[in-house]
Amino acid sequence: MAHINLLPWRERLREERKREFFTILVGVVIISAGVLFLVDRYFNGEIDTQMARNDFIAAEIAVLDERVAEINQLRQQKEDIRSRMNVITDLQGTRPVIVRIFDELVKTLPDGVYYESLNRVDDTISIEGFAESYARITELLRRLDDSEWFQESDLDGISAVPRADNSLTEAFTFTLSLSLQLSDQQEEV
Repeated sequence: MAHINLLPWRERLREERKREFFTILVGVVIISAGVLFLVDRYFNGEIDTQMARNDFIAAEIAVLDERVAEINQLRQQKEDIRSRMNVITDLQGTRPVIVRIFDELVKTLPDGVYYESLNRVDDTISIEGFAESYARITELLRRLDDSEWFQESDLDGISAVPRADNSLTEAFTFTLSLSLQLSDQQEEV
């Protein structure tokens, strides 16, 4: 039998397989790098697109916040105008009542009694004045109690003072408070 040396042939085949393996390996690495690069570009593009959306939404939110602030300001102005209108309406509604109160104060005032000051806080009137005699103050209180417009008249203080004309009689200064009875009277006006 002849001896045939197959070693160089096997080495060449091994070398070819190594080259094929390295060629395939390089191809796979290049393809993997390309795929990785494309995936990276895709995700970066998606991130950029989402960031652009977020920026757009933030800008729109800022515009809407300005509009909401403007709407709130308009609501506040509306409430202010309503409260002013209510005050004006209340004043218009109570204007005849004030005239009736002064008219009733004049009707209940007996001769010899004079008012120096009137002060109204809500439904309470404080009156300071002077009278020629104590009996006139008593008459004033009786008339105020009989009035339909006033209730709970209360004499807070009374004091005697000498008259300015140096006569022997004294004058009396007084302070009284009374409550208004408006609810029934406003309906009549």
